[in-house]
Amino acid sequence: MASEAKDITAPPADKQVIAHEGKRYVTVKEGLAHILVPEPSEEDKENLRPDQAVRQVFYNPIQQYNRDLTVLAIKAYGKEAVQQKQASHSKLEKIIEKKRKRQAQKQDQQPNKAQKGADGEKATTEPATEATSAETVQQNGEEAKDATEQETDVPVEQGDKEATNGEAKKGKQPPFTVLDALSASGLRALRYAHEIPFLTSVTANDLLATAVESIKLNVKHNRLEDKVNVCHDDALAHMYTLIAKELRSKDPKGKPTISEKYDVVDLDPYGTAAPFLDAAVQSVRDDGGLLCVTCTDSGVWASNGYPEKCYSLYGGVPVKAWFSHEVGIRLILYSIQTAAAKYGLTIEPLLSLSIDFYIRVFVRVKKSPAAVKFQGGKNMMVYNCDSGCGAWSTQLLMRNKASPNKKGSGVFYKHTFAQGPSVDKGCEHCGSTMHMAGPMYGGRIHSPDFIKRVLGELDEAPTDVYGTTPRIRGMLQTALEEILLTPEEQEAEKAKEEAIQAGKKPDPAFKEAELAAIDPYPFYFHPATISGILKCSCPPEAPLKGALRGLGYRVTRSHCKPGSIKTDAPWSIIWHVFREWIRQKAPVKEDNIKPGTPGYRLLRLGEKKKQEEQAEQADGTEAPKEQQSKQAEGEKMPEVVFDEQLGRDDKTVKLVRYQANPRENWGPLNRAVGKVPSHHRKD
Repeated sequence: MASEAKDITAPPADKQVIAHEGKRYVTVKEGLAHILVPEPSEEDKENLRPDQAVRQVFYNPIQQYNRDLTVLAIKAYGKEAVQQKQASHSKLEKIIEKKRKRQAQKQDQQPNKAQKGADGEKATTEPATEATSAETVQQNGEEAKDATEQETDVPVEQGDKEATNGEAKKGKQPPFTVLDALSASGLRALRYAHEIPFLTSVTANDLLATAVESIKLNVKHNRLEDKVNVCHDDALAHMYTLIAKELRSKDPKGKPTISEKYDVVDLDPYGTAAPFLDAAVQSVRDDGGLLCVTCTDSGVWASNGYPEKCYSLYGGVPVKAWFSHEVGIRLILYSIQTAAAKYGLTIEPLLSLSIDFYIRVFVRVKKSPAAVKFQGGKNMMVYNCDSGCGAWSTQLLMRNKASPNKKGSGVFYKHTFAQGPSVDKGCEHCGSTMHMAGPMYGGRIHSPDFIKRVLGELDEAPTDVYGTTPRIRGMLQTALEEILLTPEEQEAEKAKEEAIQAGKKPDPAFKEAELAAIDPYPFYFHPATISGILKCSCPPEAPLKGALRGLGYRVTRSHCKPGSIKTDAPWSIIWHVFREWIRQKAPVKEDNIKPGTPGYRLLRLGEKKKQEEQAEQADGTEAPKEQQSKQAEGEKMPEVVFDEQLGRDDKTVKLVRYQANPRENWGPLNRAVGKVPSHHRKD
């Protein structure tokens, strides 16, 4: 017997049946939002497998992790952004009030002129004051636009009406807007409207007419008509229209008088987000707006099958290596950076994650032509020994060189050419051919402060709303741990924290140092892969980490792959540790290693055989031993101790660092089915 259907105006509830305009829907709950999914017919139930469904609107429950993480990230970002808006608005109101008082004092000092003008002079004085105040607001940049937009664009129910004296009442909420550019079912927009308390409006846009109708239906069912604006448009057309409107509204000084840019722009397409990046970086606020980007085309940026496609989309070439997913992150960040730099915009990666079959990045966008100058020195090429041992070397495209200023009180940066190449044609470790990849982003891919703020939001998040909290916590903690600061960066961070605690402003040099900072320890290696090259048993994680830590190097893991090792140790030390592992713990059958292979060269078996031949030709063995001792002295390699206790990580808190397959045959679903206008249709 079919379940009793309710009207669409009924209060939303999980798994309820809704009847609307002759169609039946089943409600699916995620977070605090409810979406309506068409109830499958009896024919569909018989002909389709349980994991198959005919969807007019794309919905993938596996992506709940993505949506949970994004809500928490926007909340962490938005709280700080709203506070800055409120502080800027208060500051501007004080400036305006001072200006009004000065104008009033000037009028009081000229009583005769005021009396002479009588009512006519008085009538022209007040508008002049108001015009001067408005001009003051406009001259103070984007914050000033916030103040004026706040008075006109915020709905009445979200803010108080304008006071009679022209000042905003205390406690008035500044606008905070989000664009869900490729909304599909509208689930993201619904969750943002429900779960982000300071959000004033979210625009849910989609090209498919069926998707737009579904969004409208879901908005009505969730009773969010006052917060969710549904838009039926091409995402590029929508964003470029907003950009064109701002360009046409510039004043004589070239500054825009009206700005409708979004605080957050979220791109979550089926496949690559590359075609949308140029419009997105211009549609988000340029005073620190948040851009959220998903790319699901891992077959392009994380494989070596389509280098020409990767270059055309992201402007760089991928690698054939085990660390290809971090390379994919850096290629996507590079494409966002180059898209923004053309407009004097700079990006700051806040959080960049390789998740399952896709990449999700959160970057802050700011207008700063001075900061754009540093970007050439934060991009790099990678030389990779993909056919041999797997070692890599990086080559920056430019150098950001710090030089003392004339006063001797600080430094300024020169942006110069970089020397190259950084490697020879053959790998210095195994002699195999090196191949190039890139260019790609060479700076930090995470912000520790931002990750900590998201973890703080996670502590307050109810688990019944955010169902993927264990995995979010594990991945964020892993991402936080993989940030290896240089000694200079550690000292700078310590000095910065001390200045803040003392109530002082941090040295301006810190800001420039952050702009010039690169990631000196990118990528990671896989012990099992290296063991396969050397034909030896793989060392357990704890002894291997203990050996590297005992030599004075830091060791952690990468969030990209389970079993990965990320360290600041150079490749020469890594190979030395593995050779010692074979010598001390896991001897190999040397006859099984073919001459000329990378493993043969890395284990120096050719040198060993040469020494054995010299020993056979000599009457005794003393000379070869002396030769071996001289060689050992020449290398001066440190002693390796596989200290298992030193290599163990703190396991007092158990974390779900990597995702287990949630179900059989899971992954990206088929593209949504719907009617596309002929001029957008792809044959």
